[in-house]
Order: sequence, then C-alpha cells, then structure tokens
Amino acid sequence: MPSPPLPFDIDLLRTFVAIVDNGSFTRAARRLGLTQSTVSLQIKRLEDGLTRRLFDRDGRELKLTPEGEVLLTYARQMLKLGTEALSRIVTPELTGLVRLGTPEDFATTHLSEVLACFASSHPQVALQVNCDFTVNLLDDFSKGSYDLILFKREPQGPSGGTGVWREVLDWVASPRLVAQSGGPIPLVLAPAPDVYRKRALSALDAAGRDWRIAYTSPSLAGLQAAVQAGLGVTVLPTEMIPADMVSVSARLQLPKLPDTEIVLYRAPGHVSPAAELLSSTIVAALERRVVAPTTVAL
Repeated sequence: MPSPPLPFDIDLLRTFVAIVDNGSFTRAARRLGLTQSTVSLQIKRLEDGLTRRLFDRDGRELKLTPEGEVLLTYARQMLKLGTEALSRIVTPELTGLVRLGTPEDFATTHLSEVLACFASSHPQVALQVNCDFTVNLLDDFSKGSYDLILFKREPQGPSGGTGVWREVLDWVASPRLVAQSGGPIPLVLAPAPDVYRKRALSALDAAGRDWRIAYTSPSLAGLQAAVQAGLGVTVLPTEMIPADMVSVSARLQLPKLPDTEIVLYRAPGHVSPAAELLSSTIVAALERRVVAPTTVAL
C-alpha cells in the first residue's frame, strides 16, 4: 500500500514560518506579497494535511500548539535545504556583478556571514558592497548605481520594497558615563541625515529634554569608541548593544524610541539572476536569524 503524500509543501511552510517570524497573519501576508485570506487558506491546508492544529487562537493572540512548535524547527530546516538545493542545482555557474548598498552597522552585524557564504558558493559572481547613509543610498539607487540596497526607514507596511528586519532601538552608554542631573543629555551620534540621529533628537525634543552633541562621527567604530570612553549616550538596536555598554533609558528617564525598519529594494526592471539570488539569500538568511516567539498577535 503506497504511503500518503507528505503535506510539506514548501510554499505552505514558508507561510507558516513567516507568520511566526512576523508576529501575525497580516504582517506575514505583507512580507510575502499575499492577501490575508490566502495566508489563512494556506495554513488551513497545512493543518488539514497534518490533521493537527498549529496555532491556538485565543482572542487577539495566536499561540503555537506543541505540534506547531515541533513543525517550526523542521520547517526552518526544510526551507534552508530547499534554498541550498536550488542554489546548487539551478545556478551552479552563476556569474556577473552585483552592486549592493547597505548601512554600515547593519552590514557588519548581520550581513558579513551571509555575504561570505554567498561569495563562497558563487565564486564567479563579483560582489561590490558599499556602506553609506540611507539618504545617500536612495539617491545613488535612483541614479542606477546599485542592483540592491538595504536601507532604514520608518515602518510603513506594504509601501514598496521587502521588509527584512525590524530594529528595536534603545539609549545606551558606558557605565563610566557621568551625566549631570538636570543637565542636557550628551549625545554621541552620526552626522545628519542619519536615521538614529533624527530619532534621538526628535524624541528628546518631543519630551522637552535638553541635549547637546558631544561627539560626531560617520563611523560606527568611532561612535562606539566615544561611547566606551564615557563621552555620551548613543542610540543602537538592542541586538547590537556591546557587552561593555548598558541601557540608560530608565536611569536617565529618556523617552521611548520607535522602531526602525530595514527594507530591501531591487533595481526597477529586470535584475540579473545573480542579483535576484543574492536578494532571496539575504531575505531567507535574515528570516532564519529572527528569534521565533511562541505567541504572536493577530
């Protein structure tokens, strides 16, 4: 008697993982370019095929069932293997030049391993990576200088591009920092038009807090060195806070900073197969790095 077909359709698994990683059916639909009803139908197909529920629906929250927790681990592995198989079989002789623009801090923290693996798998592809401020990346992108860019913006939902990361920001400083009570907040920031600088100043102004620029540098290493020396407070994504820095939001009673969004843009029109593969590789790699919550909002 033949075995029944396995219900592990790759598209269904990708949707399942996207729901967990993005926190809701709605955001997963936006990420995947699908309607929310299509996402719901895909999960129903997956649950019907497994004859098991993957989510417990309770009010406005979705909680993974024990079966959903088990499937999540295997789903990530199957998606990873699928991407690797496609890369090895379909595009083994990939060639060409791919021009990528990205913020420096994001590149050093999240992309170095991704780019290294891509370069190793596709030695005939020449990667040209440039790190710059968002405004400069967008300007050069509009002039045709890049095939792909990653840039920071205010979270906007489905307004163009592919959202690949969401940064939760915090105020950080060295434990050596000595801030005068009631005095202006000494800030260590990149020059305008840096997104974090804009966030910091806007938040402090809205809260009626005095501030002063203590140190400015376009280099992430320069900013971190100044903070480590105790010269002032800076803004960093929570996952990028070094071990020798601490959050000072509560200690200095600083206002909450809204999240930023990292978005991937592809050049308009047809991009090369090499650029298309690098784009999908970056998105898949970053999705795997998101820590999967067990509870997500509807």
